[in-house]
Amino acid sequence: MEIPVTSVLPHRYPFLLIDRVTETEPGVWARGYKNVSINEWFFQGHFPDEPIMPGVLIAEAMGQLGAFAIHKPGQAPCVGMIASMKDIKFNKPVLPGDRLDLFYEVMSHKGPFVKGNARASVNGETVAKVAEMIVFLKGAEGK
Repeated sequence: MEIPVTSVLPHRYPFLLIDRVTETEPGVWARGYKNVSINEWFFQGHFPDEPIMPGVLIAEAMGQLGAFAIHKPGQAPCVGMIASMKDIKFNKPVLPGDRLDLFYEVMSHKGPFVKGNARASVNGETVAKVAEMIVFLKGAEGK
């Protein structure tokens, strides 16, 4: 079941970094992707003669996908903000024309804090991973 990305995320162009959520098990994990085009706004200034997707935006895309792992059908969307990341590694650059496949897995959920791990890959090869990403759910403090 495909979920429209704007139904859960408050982000819009140019900061919406997920094109499609392909699978999800609410409260457990989510998969999705971003098609990386040469027309992306960040390529103009980020190594213009050898464009690569900035690592911070890859991390942001993984965090945005995390919203779908956390979100349960029928629940009002919450705004999630990355509170911390541990052991983030970038293995290869992401280039124009790549499909950036994303995966986020929930490890624990306590109050407004969700701890998970995330991975990004291109053609089945891991390009980035985060061992621990903590997301603060704004508006969920009392829940």
